[in-house]
Amino acid sequence: MVDEKFTYISNNYHALQCEIATVAQEAQRPIPRLLAVTKQQPQEKIDALLALGHRFFAENKVQEAKLHWEHHPMRPHIELHCIGHLQRNKARDAVALFDVIETVDRASLVDAIAQEATRRGKHQRIMIQVNIGKEPQKSGVDEEHLDALIMLVRTHRSLALEGLMCVPPIDTDPTEHFIRLHNYATHYALPYCSMGMSNDYRTAIRCGATHVRIGSALLGERDKLYSA
Repeated sequence: MVDEKFTYISNNYHALQCEIATVAQEAQRPIPRLLAVTKQQPQEKIDALLALGHRFFAENKVQEAKLHWEHHPMRPHIELHCIGHLQRNKARDAVALFDVIETVDRASLVDAIAQEATRRGKHQRIMIQVNIGKEPQKSGVDEEHLDALIMLVRTHRSLALEGLMCVPPIDTDPTEHFIRLHNYATHYALPYCSMGMSNDYRTAIRCGATHVRIGSALLGERDKLYSA
């Protein structure tokens, strides 16, 4: 059961599930997977969501993911995605922690993840993050280098490339960016598009998202004092 003080999480969760399904059906799209983003959220909120039966989560930072999940008894029963910028020197921890690494965006990181996955005997699932808005301050491979990065990934037997991920520019209509990412995924025969967050997930679903990353709309405001 969910603690009474977290009733709003239950309400948010069921409302979001309903809204996601409705938007997908109206757009004649498959219902995407809801990834619960737990950045700067206390463990008790995460446990409340687990109590509701949710099993798909996303973390921005390796250290925070360790704190939330490394010794959690439910860890074997959830799917955990990395959705934050990943430094090469964190590749070892990331491969140990995450089922899916969505933010692969450069050759050096590909090689580091592949090396660690090979060492562990793991077939590491990944997505490539595309800098779809061509923003210099954001992570992601530039579109003109996407083809080369995909070809590199596909040379590594320890990597399973499942899709593409993006974070479009804020304060602009994301539609064209989502459509372009979906078109790239189709072109490269990749099944998944991770796109859409609390403020734009409806648009992302209409454009073909298979994964939407929802944080505050599900779990409420982040705890600014919480750090990991």
